[in-house]
Amino acid sequence: MNVDMSAELLYRLALPLVPNIGDIHARTLVEHFGNASSVFKAKLHELERIEGIGYIRAKSIRDFKDFSRAEQEIKFIEKHHVRPLFFTDNDYPKRLLNCYDAPPLLFYKGTADLNASKILAIVGTRSNSDYGRYVTEKIISEIAGQQVLIVSGLALGIDSLAHRAAIRHHLPTVGVVGHGLDKTYPADNNALAREMIREGGGILTEFFSGTKPEKHHFPLRNRIVAGLSDATILVETNIRGGSMITAKLADAYNRDVFAVPGRTTDKYSSGCNHLIKHNKAILLTEGDDLLKLMGWKEKKKEVRKQRSLFIDLNHDEKQIMQLLAEKSLHIDEINLKSGMTSSAVAAAVLSLELQGLIRSLPGKMYQLL
Repeated sequence: MNVDMSAELLYRLALPLVPNIGDIHARTLVEHFGNASSVFKAKLHELERIEGIGYIRAKSIRDFKDFSRAEQEIKFIEKHHVRPLFFTDNDYPKRLLNCYDAPPLLFYKGTADLNASKILAIVGTRSNSDYGRYVTEKIISEIAGQQVLIVSGLALGIDSLAHRAAIRHHLPTVGVVGHGLDKTYPADNNALAREMIREGGGILTEFFSGTKPEKHHFPLRNRIVAGLSDATILVETNIRGGSMITAKLADAYNRDVFAVPGRTTDKYSSGCNHLIKHNKAILLTEGDDLLKLMGWKEKKKEVRKQRSLFIDLNHDEKQIMQLLAEKSLHIDEINLKSGMTSSAVAAAVLSLELQGLIRSLPGKMYQLL
């Protein structure tokens, strides 16, 4: 289908502006019609018969005429070299596509690969202790050799420490923010944000320029932090801290959650200790433990050469063996790269495990034996 991409961008930007159309509705509509342009050109009866849309939402789309806000955003994007990432684009974070409430549109300023093979979120309190500072630096220094993309929320405290430690150890780092890219919040992190972009990282948001950092935006921001990453580490957090929301979201998205333990008398270790106590997070004290549990320590190539001897496999099993010959993979990556259905992948993976050809690791990772 030939699509005028300049017009398509206008419609992509306009879709979130339509009253009554949320993230899930937007994705449903585009998946049905093939692109955003066709959604706005569809007839009322075509729109309302789509499951979950109905007459009211269909009429909201048909009645939408004011594209001035979308046109204004295009000017901002062009002026400030912002990349709009639509969920159908190749550069859109693929891990987010597995989250039912993923935003259909993101705004990104930076060069870090949002589909990097290893992505780790590190979050925590804004009121960190010296212990929190030490542990954050320690963990990042211990995983520095694996070229992990570090994601956090660009807040004061643990978030900022994680971003800065990543830069010091030459790891790309991305900050997900709860406002538009025309500002930095908190303002104290303005220089840090610029350095992150300059050093091969970036700043990411789902919000249009001019959007203020309202309180209710941060839980929305947190779902992107959790969904973008393979795993989330909580360093220090109150039991009612915002990072606990990120942990809950990561668990809901079937991502691994790690927590650094602290003294029982420390307020900002209460959240981490609670998660560990109730088996909601894996206790973490060493970066090396994280690498092992996530399967991010690669095996030597000579071990993999033996896999060519196993030829009595069906097509699906061979395809998964070929993927794992390159590196250890998360189950979601196997689904994406193989193009197979989830049930077919599950059946093939189980068969390979029973044959002793692959093994599962904590974190829903798989590697060759």
